[in-house]
Order: sequence, then C-alpha cells, then structure tokens
Amino acid sequence: MHERRRLLACGLALLLCAAPFFASCASSSARKAEPLAQPLAQQLDQLLRDEALKQQWVGVSMAIARTDGVVHVAHFGMQDRERGIPADDGSLYRWASISKPLTAVLAMQLANEGALDLDRDVRDYVPEFPPQPYVISSRQLLCHQGGIVHYVNGPVIALPARTDVAHPFADAVDALRRFAGSPLIAEPGTRYSYTTHGYVLLGAVLQRAGKQDFDQAVAQRIAQPAGMSTLAPDRPWVELPGRCAGYRKNAQGEIVPSAEVDVSWKLAGGGFISNVHDLGAFASALLACSLLDRENRELMWSSQATRNGEHTHYGLGFRIDSHRGERLIQHSGAQEKTRTRLLILPERGLAVALMCNSEWADLAPLGSQLLDALISAPPLP
Repeated sequence: MHERRRLLACGLALLLCAAPFFASCASSSARKAEPLAQPLAQQLDQLLRDEALKQQWVGVSMAIARTDGVVHVAHFGMQDRERGIPADDGSLYRWASISKPLTAVLAMQLANEGALDLDRDVRDYVPEFPPQPYVISSRQLLCHQGGIVHYVNGPVIALPARTDVAHPFADAVDALRRFAGSPLIAEPGTRYSYTTHGYVLLGAVLQRAGKQDFDQAVAQRIAQPAGMSTLAPDRPWVELPGRCAGYRKNAQGEIVPSAEVDVSWKLAGGGFISNVHDLGAFASALLACSLLDRENRELMWSSQATRNGEHTHYGLGFRIDSHRGERLIQHSGAQEKTRTRLLILPERGLAVALMCNSEWADLAPLGSQLLDALISAPPLP
C-alpha cells in the first residue's frame, strides 16, 4: 500500500505548489452513516481546495461527521512533500491541543463513576506534585483556572528527569517533572489562563484515579467505543506508518520542513496523533452520547466562571462559542508540524474536523465556510 502511494505521487511532487494532489471519499463508519449527497460533497471539497491553494498548505485533511458517524472525508496536497506521498486516509496528523478534549472526556467518565472527585486536591492523587500555597482541583485544571504556568506567561522550572528509564517523560506522572518547580501564576479559581502544563497535571491525576496508564485509558474508554483505529500517543521512538511530515515558513517565506520536536511528554495536553477520520469519529461519538451521557456532556460544554462570576467561554475541555447565532463547541491545536480544528454544532448534530501539516495555516476561515455550506444544504430526506 505504501509503495503504491509512492508511485502514484512521484509525478506530483515537483508540481505541488502549482497543483497539489486531491482525493475525496465517503467513509465507511462503524455506524453505517449515509454519506453526504454528491453535490454537497463536491462543494465542500472545492472549499477545501480553494483555501489550501490560497494559503499554500502542503497537506490538509477534512472529515464531516454527524451523530450517526463520519459521512465524508477529503484530502488535499501532500503528507510528505520530500518523499512524494500524498495525503490520504492513512495520513496521521498531530492533534496538538485537541488532545485536551480527550483528557476532559476521560475525566468526566471517571468522575461519573465516582473514581475521581473533581473538587478534591490534585495532590491527594499525585503527591509527587510539589506542595502549593493553594488547593488545586481537577475541575479548575479542566477549565484552565488552576493557576498552572503555560509556556511564556511565567517561569517554567523543571525538576531533574529520571535516569533509570529510556524515556523519562513517557509516564504521565513522570512528565510532571517538566514543569513541577514552576510557581503558580494566580490563585486557583480567580483567573482563566490557558495552560497545557495544567492538562499534563490532570493526565497524571486521571492515571492515578483510574488506576490505569493514561494512554491505555484513552484507548480503552474513548478510542475503542468511538471506533477510532489510528489514535495513538505521538511517541517518536514508536514506528507509526503514515506520520505526516510537518512544514513551516522560514524568514525568507520559503516552505521548509518543521523542526523535530518530541511532544510525547505532554500527551494529555497535546500529544496524540491520528488520521482525520478518527478526529471526526470522536466528534460523532460525542454527538451520539456514546462516550458520556447527555447530562455530563452538557456540563462539559457549559461555559465556566471564575470565582468573581466572570464567564470565560471555556467549558471543561472545550471552547464555547457561536456560529450564525447557533451554539458552537470547538477546540483548535497548534504545534510543530500541525494545525488542527474541531467544530461541533450540537443542535444540528454536525461536526467538522480539519487537520493540516502546515504551521502557518489559519483553519478558521475554512471551518466557517464549511459550516455555512452544511447549514445551507437541503435537509436529509
């Protein structure tokens, strides 16, 4: 299969900037979802093509999902420009910060089962995390009110890494050492401040509360029931066929390969990888209440407020927004090698998943155009 893809792409590699490869197909979801009508599918594909050409993306993939499953998947451009591999159903993109909603769903599952107390001090679960001047709860970590430092909003102070294992940050608890010496940037509950490190701490809490390695819990509790066959930790020491090469623009505006950065330590906050179908399947499972019942899902999708009553437009793992006056649940991701966006219209049972391997990509305009096209389409018979 890999050799066939290489042969198909070899004649296209030199023409990438002028005419990237394009492929589109309807998915065979586990729930046997009816694919989109062909005129609508073609319209969405054209929107994808036009925006990719406009912004000069190297490779991009799109999935459209409904409550009954993934109904359309399309790809444009190259998974790996240098090796001449086109983007297709096997292309694996980093989720980046859309990993946080995975973590949030796992937290809500454990809380619903009584294994996790969302308002208990996180150090009761992970005493390895240094004592703090205030109690920090899992609920505060979920809504970015735990006072944990992000990347540049305060000093990030690491503790010595383990030396007795090959990969010292692979374990969710060991990963805390990357920032555990950092002071809090605010008293928990008083301020919204987005933080990937806070979700890394939450991942360690969930591992202890669930008595299961964090990545295994995500695989068993989320990936398997949602029918996600490619979701995995993006660990560079593990061979994953289909990994997308990443691209950035240098100071001269040239498109060059991205830096090789290991993001596996921040698994709970930004370390997963999959094809675009699986990101769409995740959204579909949320719409169908296959991972959480409606009550807990709606709690997760409700804007949280700080202690003084200020609403943050962020729920428990998801951003709360609107599109054309309708409720929009979303999250985006940005890191080396990737840009991602997940958009969900709960009342319509619709979702759009976008994954791109070009670091300069702005996926917001395309996301809005796709939502508009789906909203305007004739209703299903």
